[in-house]
Amino acid sequence: MGLEKDDTVVLNDKHSEHDGEVGTITQVSETMFGDKNFTVSFEEGSEAGVPEEALEPADDAEQDDESDE
Repeated sequence: MGLEKDDTVVLNDKHSEHDGEVGTITQVSETMFGDKNFTVSFEEGSEAGVPEEALEPADDAEQDDESDE
């Protein structure tokens, strides 16, 4: 997928209080197995250790909705 720091993403994790929210990647780290984990900052908090599979790039409409609030 190629996500990087400062990308705007949607978190898809039903176990997270930020599930379905749009946030910004603030940190990218690599596990000892070569997988990437992300720290994502949201309007009200952040989520650390998020695997790439739980993130999808936010489209322009979702970003506009967040900025209107």
